[in-house]
Amino acid sequence: MISRIDHVSLAVRDYEAAKAFFEKAFDAVSGAAMEDSNLQYLWHMFTLGDMSRLELITPTGDKSFLTNFLKERAGGVHHITLETDDIQKVKDRLDVNNVPYFGFNENEIWSELFVHPKDAFGVLIQIEEPGPDYHVVEPVKRAEGKRVKVASGKHGCELQIHHPGGVELTLNLDKEEMRDLIHDLEDGLQ
Repeated sequence: MISRIDHVSLAVRDYEAAKAFFEKAFDAVSGAAMEDSNLQYLWHMFTLGDMSRLELITPTGDKSFLTNFLKERAGGVHHITLETDDIQKVKDRLDVNNVPYFGFNENEIWSELFVHPKDAFGVLIQIEEPGPDYHVVEPVKRAEGKRVKVASGKHGCELQIHHPGGVELTLNLDKEEMRDLIHDLEDGLQ
C-alpha cells in the first residue's frame, strides 16, 4: 500500500542558509522547486545519496501556513511524505481503522491526504499518489518504459535502476554478482 518514504520536509525561516548548508555539507543535489503564491510558500526538493529526498519549505508571505509553525523556531521537520500507488486504498484503510485525515485532494497530477500530528504520534503525515506527469522538471521526470537497463562490460555489467523519485541508481556488478542476481531473479519467477 505504501511504496516508499518519498521525502522528509523541513520548514525553515532562512531558506538560502538552509539550501547552502545541505548543498555544501551533504552534497544535496537540487531538484524541482516551485513557489505557490496562493499558499504563500516555496518548496524545493533535493536528492541526497542515491535515492533519499529532502524538501525545504519556507514562507513567502505573512499569510503562509508556515508562519505559525516557524513562529518560535528557526526550522524543523514539518512533515513526512509517504508515497502510494492507490490513494483510495489508503483512504479506505484509514477509514476502516478509524484514523482521521484531512485535506483529501484527488486529481490526475497529484492526489494527497494528511494525517494530523495529534493522530500520528507527533508528526504530520502526507500521503501522496503522484500522477505520471507530476515530476515535470528535468532531471526528475519519471521514466517512461523500462525501469531497468543493463550494459555489458569487460568484467561484468552496469545495472541501472530508475527510482520513482527521479534518481538513477547505478550498480557495477562483477560476473559472480551477475550470476547471483540471475539466480535470484529466476527464483522470483517461481
